[in-house]
Amino acid sequence: MTGKTYTLLGADRTPYESATPGALGGHRAGRLYGRMDCPSALRSIAKGGYVTNRVFFADEATAIAAGFRPCGTCLPEKYAAWKHTRDQAR
Repeated sequence: MTGKTYTLLGADRTPYESATPGALGGHRAGRLYGRMDCPSALRSIAKGGYVTNRVFFADEATAIAAGFRPCGTCLPEKYAAWKHTRDQAR
């Protein structure tokens, strides 16, 4: 009997099957990632949106390597650091 598998997104943005669920969720169109209990994501999901673009990551390093940014709602410190770095590059 095979166990449940989860589809995660790799650093190259290619989906792959994993025996372990993703630690972080993300939004493909918005290119952002956050915690699985993010209030903003949960509100969007409850309204019926977001789900078709939902992706999952094994860890934060993979999400960043795939070009996703931290969520400003559930990861405010990491979002502020990302924004500061982005603004410095301009």
